Amino acid sequence: QVQLVESGGGLVHTGDSLTLACAASGPTFRARGMGWFRQAPGLERQYVAVISWIGGNTYYEDSVKDRFTISRDDAKNMLYLEMNNLKPEDSAVYYCAASTQFTLSPISKNYDYWGQGTQVTVST
Repeated sequence: QVQLVESGGGLVHTGDSLTLACAASGPTFRARGMGWFRQAPGLERQYVAVISWIGGNTYYEDSVKDRFTISRDDAKNMLYLEMNNLKPEDSAVYYCAASTQFTLSPISKNYDYWGQGTQVTVST
């Protein structure tokens, strides 16, 4: 059973930085792509950034381009999301997800495994 565990969320102020981490484990973890999604109260889950596990190609949602950076560490099975210049509208529960079929999909239903989420709150 693949497990994804996020960490690094918290309460920060506008303009601050935060880095989220996601640890992937399981007997045969073989993701083709991984991503970060977020969900704010009353809104649908939306993708933030995705990365292909082989090659490290990335794709970002427009509102986070030039502020967020997704990366992965193959050897450690870790996924990261570095978030800079945070804004109140970035406040949400952030989820790590892994897809065994898709490399750079922004569609949440294409992901097979999900973490439990970590709360990010950005105050003014």
